[in-house]
Amino acid sequence: MESIIETRALTRRFGSLTAVDRLDLTVARGEIFGLVGPDGAGKTTTLRLLAGLMDITSGEARVAGYNVATDPAAVRDRIGYMAQRFGLYPDLTVEENMAFYADLFGVSRADRSALAPRLMQMTRMAPFAQRQAGRLSGGMKQKLALMCTLLHRPQILLLDEPTNGVDPVSRRDFWAILYELVKTGITVFVTTAYLDEAERCNRVGMMHRGLLICCDTPQELRRPWLGGCYEIPLQGSAQQEARVALQHAPGVDGVEPAGAYLHLFMNPANTSPEALRGALDRSGLAGVPFRPIVPSLEDVFIARIRQAGGN
Repeated sequence: MESIIETRALTRRFGSLTAVDRLDLTVARGEIFGLVGPDGAGKTTTLRLLAGLMDITSGEARVAGYNVATDPAAVRDRIGYMAQRFGLYPDLTVEENMAFYADLFGVSRADRSALAPRLMQMTRMAPFAQRQAGRLSGGMKQKLALMCTLLHRPQILLLDEPTNGVDPVSRRDFWAILYELVKTGITVFVTTAYLDEAERCNRVGMMHRGLLICCDTPQELRRPWLGGCYEIPLQGSAQQEARVALQHAPGVDGVEPAGAYLHLFMNPANTSPEALRGALDRSGLAGVPFRPIVPSLEDVFIARIRQAGGN
C-alpha cells in the first residue's frame, strides 16, 4: 500500500535523554495506526515531531510526501493535530468554537457551512450546538476537539491519547467516528496507553523508552505466543513462589502476574506445560492447572519488553 508517513532513524534528544531513538516507521494511506506504550515511552514526542512542532535531532520524517524539517508549512496544511489538551474555549459554545477554528484555518464560509452540519451529525453533537464548551462532558469535549481538527479537511489525523480519561461509552463512540473517517480516505495516527484500544487499529507499534520494539497487525503480534500462552490460577505468596520457580526455566519467555493469575509465555519448541508443572511440583506447588489462553496485546507488550531486556 502507498505510504503517507515515513520516518528513517528519527531521533529526538533532550540533553542526555533520548526520547525517540532511531525510529523507522511507515504508515499506509487510509489505515488506523496505533502507537502504544507507557508514559515516557516517546509517543507524544513522536507525534510532535511528525506534526513539525518540535525540531528533529537527527534522522528524517516525511508526512504526505513532504519533509517535516524542510517543508513544515506544507505538512501542517495536510494534517489535523489533536493534542492531549486541545485548546477549546470554555466560554464559547460548540458552534462558536468551530467558527473560531474555521477562521484560524482560513476555511471559507461556504466550506464551513457545508462541512459543519455533517460533522455535527457524525458526532451526534447537533443537540449541543449552543452549549458552552466548559459545560460539556469529557467525551463531548473530545468530539468537539475532533470536529475543530477536521474543519480544514486534513489528509492525516494525528491524535495524542484522545480518549485518556474518557468514560468507556464515549471511548467506543469516539472510535466509531474514527472508523467512519477512515472510510472517507483519512489516515489516522493515534497514540494511546490503552492496550485494548490498540486492538482496534489496523497496525500497532509498541514503544518502550524511546525505542520501537515491534510493529505489526494485532494478529501477527500475538502469533509467536499462540499455543504457548497459559494462565495459572495462583494468588498471594504461592503466586510469587511459582513465578520465581518458572521465570528462569528453559523455554520460558516470561511470567507475569495478572490479578488472581500468572500469565506464562513459553516456547513450545523448548519446553512444555508438563515440564513446567514438574518445576512447580519440585517447589511444593503440586497439581496447579495450566489453562491455554489467547494472549492480549498487553500480554504481548510485557513479553516483548522482557525479551528486549527491559522492565
